[in-house]
Amino acid sequence: CRGRRGRRRVRAGCFMRYSDKRFFPANATVDLAAYLRSGDILGATELQGPTSFYYHDLKVATNNFSEKNKLGEGGFGDVFKGLLKNGKTVAVKRLTVMQTSRAKADFESEVKLISNVHHRNLVRLLGCSRKGSECLLVYEYMANNSLDKFLFGERRGTLNWKQRFNIIVGMARGLAYLHEEFHVCIIHRDIKSSNVLLDDDFQPKIADFGLARLLPDDHSHLSTKFAGTLGYTAPEYAIHGQLSEKVDTYSFGVEIISGRKSNDTKLEPETQYLLESAWKLYENENLISLVDESLDREEYKPEEVKKIIEIALLCTQSVVASRPTMSEVVVLLLSRNSSELQPTRPTFIDSTSRVRGETSSSSSSSASRATVSISQFSAR
Repeated sequence: CRGRRGRRRVRAGCFMRYSDKRFFPANATVDLAAYLRSGDILGATELQGPTSFYYHDLKVATNNFSEKNKLGEGGFGDVFKGLLKNGKTVAVKRLTVMQTSRAKADFESEVKLISNVHHRNLVRLLGCSRKGSECLLVYEYMANNSLDKFLFGERRGTLNWKQRFNIIVGMARGLAYLHEEFHVCIIHRDIKSSNVLLDDDFQPKIADFGLARLLPDDHSHLSTKFAGTLGYTAPEYAIHGQLSEKVDTYSFGVEIISGRKSNDTKLEPETQYLLESAWKLYENENLISLVDESLDREEYKPEEVKKIIEIALLCTQSVVASRPTMSEVVVLLLSRNSSELQPTRPTFIDSTSRVRGETSSSSSSSASRATVSISQFSAR
């Protein structure tokens, strides 16, 4: 180390750091003495339960869940801005659970699981509160709200290319953690820009993960309860109910670059979804036309943007097994390798649930050349 007192190295999916000083403050460590004495060394790594908040305190913090404090509406309930007694600003999600012992048990176990998910690109669940059938979830507060406000809302055009690229990579890393690095595979089922929040530094954090049913660790399965948004949802899930982590892969990426909603049906010259439009432009070797017009052309290189869109098309291939894993997507995004990507045709689902293009619900189908070419990489 040649006398250096500290240094760090960062690569895709890998971080190494050394120093002669303490990395974390003393109050951020776990005292293993009790576990060593009892012989239960694994006890230090057990899941910790979420912080329990008093319902009344959260009611006061959100000004009785007033419209003025309302941040937005999600698939699982309304979200309110809250100011706790200690001065900390939080986001409070208000949702209702069924009045059955099984529903309560499932909810409590899932909340405990979610509260132990810690990643820089995932919104952290701080705690919860229950009163009767009503349940409140307390999350960290994101000052810049959701990504969709910057893509199609009042703040459209304020994100530059570098920020957008960092958001794409951050989303991929967050999903890779949920799918492959947490001890249970968590499938989001509803990845879209309104479920991606931005912090003060415009770092993306995926929200609403883990509230849908968790995937068993042995195999993909059929789910009778659909949780997704048409236009973003993989056809094998929307049509056949087959759920795997590749459902999230499908929903990832394309709409971020385009700057318009994935289920936009107001495209010329004919009614078509964004994915179908992107594929036609790919076939005509004109992907650059898909780029959001609000982006400054001086900020990006056409070949760089073309590569990002091709990666997005890899994620939407009809054959489930042909789609890369999210850790492979991270490697592709960060790779400087200019090798040509060759996605196969995706499947399109319109607002009347008509399917255009071929689809496959099989996760055992042969992979495309593109997937084979990246199979040796890992970004875990």
